[in-house]
Amino acid sequence: MAANNRRMSGKKGAQVGSGGQRRRGLEGKGPTPPAEMRKGHKKNRVANAKAKQTVRRPAPRGRGGRSTSELVVGRNPVFEALREGVPATTLYVQQFIDNDERVREALQLAAERGGINLMEAPRPELDRMTNGLNHQGLVLQVPPYEYAHPEDLAADAADQGEDPIIVALDGVTDPRNLGAVVRSVSAFGGHGVVVPERRAAGMTAGAWKTSAGTAARTPVARATNLTRALESYKKAGITVVGLAADGEVELGELEALGGPVVIVVGSEGKGLSRLVGETCDYRVRIPMPGGAESLNAGVAAGIVLYEAARRRA
Repeated sequence: MAANNRRMSGKKGAQVGSGGQRRRGLEGKGPTPPAEMRKGHKKNRVANAKAKQTVRRPAPRGRGGRSTSELVVGRNPVFEALREGVPATTLYVQQFIDNDERVREALQLAAERGGINLMEAPRPELDRMTNGLNHQGLVLQVPPYEYAHPEDLAADAADQGEDPIIVALDGVTDPRNLGAVVRSVSAFGGHGVVVPERRAAGMTAGAWKTSAGTAARTPVARATNLTRALESYKKAGITVVGLAADGEVELGELEALGGPVVIVVGSEGKGLSRLVGETCDYRVRIPMPGGAESLNAGVAAGIVLYEAARRRA
């Protein structure tokens, strides 16, 4: 009996007091996963190499700067982005996906547009790319947006023999508002939109979608410092008009809208920042007989752009 209490060092096999580890080690571990999901397998390495091509990285900056690439995630968002003409480089489709109607429609739109790569990737890789978001097996990569420089907008207007109409956004952080402003600028013959580089909405997939395709022909410029950009416009002979609920001039009385003008729109909550407000030549209010305290950036810009276009006509 004493021999049973000795530990068997240096030899393989069960030891006294194993607690059933050997028995549990014989239990099944479930079905073998597909080759694409088995770490170290050739098909898994190939799938991962393809998916890693779309990891979001900062893009090189040009004169106006570039954004980073963006991922649109989920079956409905991907379908709507493709339907609205949002630029895209790659559509990632999960391997062995449940091929429902929305998936088929997204694949058809991507094929019809052309220039969009279709790639399969295992679910774990899509989970990693999207930081665990509910991608539902579809991920669309939107390329970096090529921003113009603020000076380019005025130069383009001069090339066309027109007085510039430019909208600058101060503290507007909702991409949908930016998209709506781009759409209004395009509708009323404007020459572009200026946004600050920091703490401001950029040309994301949401902004593209709200612009209803007009972002393809209406440039958006990004300014490192919005105040300095406005001062540069003033030196070039362009009147800077800021919209403010307590503005000293009512919109209908502003004759400057008939000439070269930059219309500055602040956020709905805070309005214009102090430095930007002080830089403006005029602070203008939009009459609102209905009693509303403020308008969102897209609506306010549309009203002033319409008045400017009416005067020029």
